[in-house]
Amino acid sequence: MRGKEGEFRGGPAYYIQQALGKRWLGILFAVLLILCFAFGFNGLQAFNAASSLEYYIPDYATNGAAVACGIVLAVMTAFVIFGGAKRISVITSIIVPVMAFAYIAIAVWTTVTNIAELPAVFSMVFASAFDFPSIFGGFAGSVVMLGIKRGLYSNEAGMGSAPNAAATASVSHPCKQGLVQSLSVYIDTLLICTCSAMMVLVFYVQDPQAAAALNGMPLVQMAVNNSVGEVGIHFITFAIFAFAFSSLIGNYFYAENNLRFIKGDSKALLLAFRLVCLAVVFYGAVNSFDLAWNLADIFMGLMAIVNLVAIVLLGKWALKVLDDYTAQRKAGKDPVFVAASIEGLPPTECWHLEHLEEYGRAPVQEYLDDQIDVEYSGLR
Repeated sequence: MRGKEGEFRGGPAYYIQQALGKRWLGILFAVLLILCFAFGFNGLQAFNAASSLEYYIPDYATNGAAVACGIVLAVMTAFVIFGGAKRISVITSIIVPVMAFAYIAIAVWTTVTNIAELPAVFSMVFASAFDFPSIFGGFAGSVVMLGIKRGLYSNEAGMGSAPNAAATASVSHPCKQGLVQSLSVYIDTLLICTCSAMMVLVFYVQDPQAAAALNGMPLVQMAVNNSVGEVGIHFITFAIFAFAFSSLIGNYFYAENNLRFIKGDSKALLLAFRLVCLAVVFYGAVNSFDLAWNLADIFMGLMAIVNLVAIVLLGKWALKVLDDYTAQRKAGKDPVFVAASIEGLPPTECWHLEHLEEYGRAPVQEYLDDQIDVEYSGLR
């Protein structure tokens, strides 16, 4: 849907209501997303940022450093979500991609410079995967479930969270954004996660005792330290803060988008919600947040169930839209989508002929010319 200021909003809650006519199910999904992202994931991101201080301050959790970190994160988040410091979000949109590319570069450097260790790395992977405890654990479902949960946390594929961001894009055809969203899953899982795994596994092979004694952010920090030296620790600490802060903002706006779906633009409710979210950020920084992990896992699963049901019911229409995009591409055109071109498509709020004006006169004229050609052919 389109907001009062011309911005787009969307996501599973919206297309469940619009396409399936089930507002109650859309509200259920929205509630689950709010619980998962605003209260679960944001607490975890705050804890990750605070735990990166452990290298510099071993007793950070008890000497006030975690409290200070929580206050800083909460204040910076407040500046953005209350609209007082949009520049912070702009800065993170520049810094985070730079950090991501630098992180990948370090991982590639680690792999290349330790290429002699790769046989030992893969040997450890296969030995761990195929030993009897792992096999029977997998049969029992524990290993599989852990993989699914961490995979969902990593790339969110199927959860229904990414469509909230994708819906804000202004494109001439929905398949354009859909293909971008699909690519992001592969980049995250096959590239970023593999990079992290290689650095940590090389560290395990070279110093198994030190690696076994660490977990979470300290493990990643020391794995990078093992590859590039102490400067790597400082880089990872800065990157963690940048990633955590950008995630805090992104998670919050996912949740706000779904809160607006439930209750509209209630200013009092929105203010109360923002204050609660800031309290969660602070609480996450000063606590281990094990409960948040467990709750997030539950809500992730429930979100995925609701969203996958909607995807199955609407899948045939997505395939028809993909066929429309493919046909236009094969014809050498810049694809432009009009909902009326798909017979029987559930009602849409956007993607009508009048909306094509946003993409310039050329696509509009090309589409109208095509329609005239079709009608003329029918008359003949």
